[in-house]
Amino acid sequence: MCYDISFKVKLREMSEYFPEIIVDPQIDMSFERDHIIAHAFPELPIVYENRDDKKIHLSLMEWGVIPFYVKDEKTFAKQRVNMLNARSERILEDKSSYWYKIRNRRCLIPLSGTFDHRAVKGWPKKVPYLIKPKSQETFFVPGLYSAAELPDTTSGEVVKRFTWVMITREANDVMKNIHNDGPNRWRMPLFLPLSISKEFIKEDLTDEHYKEILAYEMPSEDLLYYPVDTIRSPKPRADGKPKYEPFEWAKLPALGEMNPN
Repeated sequence: MCYDISFKVKLREMSEYFPEIIVDPQIDMSFERDHIIAHAFPELPIVYENRDDKKIHLSLMEWGVIPFYVKDEKTFAKQRVNMLNARSERILEDKSSYWYKIRNRRCLIPLSGTFDHRAVKGWPKKVPYLIKPKSQETFFVPGLYSAAELPDTTSGEVVKRFTWVMITREANDVMKNIHNDGPNRWRMPLFLPLSISKEFIKEDLTDEHYKEILAYEMPSEDLLYYPVDTIRSPKPRADGKPKYEPFEWAKLPALGEMNPN
């Protein structure tokens, strides 16, 4: 699954993608991060269509869904780590899943890159790769959002907390060779061309069109991907470069060679 992203998005340029977008005044328009990990439940700017005014908004939401029925955040904490990614196959087909319940709360996550880890046979550590669509400096991965009313830990006042989940799908050929190990191997984010991303958050999206979008597989040749240095260490890279920059691993075999599966 996808738990690591790069957010070098130029938020001031968001109106170029969505001309009528309304920006939450709490958003720091200079916000950027080389690497963000999902398990910290970070708050990020998310694009969605507001149900009240029917307009496109950019608002802060936390990664890691808290269902609307949760009233005690502490008791749900362990379960929340399983609410970071949503399998596209479950959203419309599995009526028992929470994703089906919030299937029409659609959103977009603006990103500059995602990371995934490749296992190489005989290597003690996995090799991280940055992956993104070739044609988009900023791209939008589809997600679902949820709103739960929970007490503020400081004031005790009940507030509405908006949280989101990233949608994933079965991996294409190149991603099968990168995300090739672990219980969630052979998955990738639901990468979409910009035009389809915009269609995803339209209120009048039909079920048939929804299914088509969830089934979309970005061709391997349309992805940019390359190995990077270790991303989950708090230490900066030894060469001083950002974590999303390419890194040369000595004797790294080509994709598809010397893999464990």
